[in-house]
Amino acid sequence: MIRRTVMTATAKQKKQSAINIGLNDKERAASADVLNRVLSDQHVLYIKTRNYHWNVTGPQFYSLHQLLEAQYTQLEQAIDEVAERVRALGYTAFGSMREFLDCATLKEDAGGRIGAMQMVANLTADHEAVIRNLREFVDKTEEEIHDMGTSDFLTGLMEAHEKMAWMLRAFLEDSDEA
Repeated sequence: MIRRTVMTATAKQKKQSAINIGLNDKERAASADVLNRVLSDQHVLYIKTRNYHWNVTGPQFYSLHQLLEAQYTQLEQAIDEVAERVRALGYTAFGSMREFLDCATLKEDAGGRIGAMQMVANLTADHEAVIRNLREFVDKTEEEIHDMGTSDFLTGLMEAHEKMAWMLRAFLEDSDEA
């Protein structure tokens, strides 16, 4: 009798843990794939931003150091939210540098010493690449996958990257006048 009760409780637990959010397994898997691609680019951009934050030099060191700290903090929060969205859909978020690098469209910095303005230009280009990718993913998740929640989530993320890119472009414009 006890054995049957345990089996019934286990069966109920499995049934309760099934994901029933209006998306089938194929749709959830497709959204999770998109999100892991986004997560990969977020990590490459985060590491590049941290690298530049640590290694920036020159007359605008302090202001750029602060700007980059604000941006990597924002990216860190976005990374967590993207990974949690993958988990909410019932899939595993990427968690290794190898997975990130294999899936990312952004490239790591080659290393070596570069100037502060080149750092800002590189980050601006990366944010703009992320924005272009996110535009495609917003359309894909809404129109092809029919996952409005992920589409809306990605729209908010895209808006955050648009603002970060704007801040970096403004920094470049300000340096042209100096």
